[in-house]
Amino acid sequence: MDSGQVPEDGNTTSPIWVSDRQADDRPTSRPAAPASAYALIGRASLRGLLDDPKHRHLRRRVFVALGVGVLAGILLASWQLGFTAAVVAAIVDTVLHARADSSVPAWRRASVAERRTEVQLKRLERGGYRTLHARAIPGSEAQIDHLVVGPTGVYAVDSEKWDKRLPVRVQSHRKLFHGPFNQKARLDEAHWEATQAGELIGRELGREITIVPSLAIYGPAIPWKVLNVREVDVFDGGHVRKWITKRERSLTDIEIEKIYEAAERVLPARYPEN
Repeated sequence: MDSGQVPEDGNTTSPIWVSDRQADDRPTSRPAAPASAYALIGRASLRGLLDDPKHRHLRRRVFVALGVGVLAGILLASWQLGFTAAVVAAIVDTVLHARADSSVPAWRRASVAERRTEVQLKRLERGGYRTLHARAIPGSEAQIDHLVVGPTGVYAVDSEKWDKRLPVRVQSHRKLFHGPFNQKARLDEAHWEATQAGELIGRELGREITIVPSLAIYGPAIPWKVLNVREVDVFDGGHVRKWITKRERSLTDIEIEKIYEAAERVLPARYPEN
């Protein structure tokens, strides 16, 4: 999961789109409006539609079509050909963006970082590893991006995509910075998620379960292989498999299956299938 970053001074801004819907109080009868009034209403409605952030793709499409149409009309000295070019441009824009868009809401799709980690974890299945993705911590908004259970133990991996232009550094193994942004809250969150998941699974099985928390970072260069910061392992996202498999084997196949099934029961899917 890609997380927001907050400067140490705590100043943030968050744009919020607000849409107010007012009740339709139209009377049963009213005097006819002049044609000019209807024209003004039509232009206002169109402008409101294009200004709505939910329809910004329509605004872009209109601008693309107008730009291409005007340019073609001037170059070809024909408004008919310009109009045709505008229609073709609108169709092409629609097709190109339809391929990129998904019918699944953005908040239900895995981030780029999560998908990259999933690809790596998929390759561990042949070695007896089991993985759950996007599991919620009950009673909270927290989510473990990837819970991995395998021969070497149990792991909670949170995938992060950070701006590659900002350096990553640590101070005294207790502070992690991405550029000027202190990542203490993100580290504490990852540790808390793993601890909560371990307690829930442990109660379900009647035994102690330790889950190793981690941050797999994509984007900026990480100047170390694996570094434990505030009890969370931090490393380059491309090293997820190696980080998991390099440890000694500690679980049997039977134990792996029991822990995996318990985790399925106590950690609900963040976005359950309908």
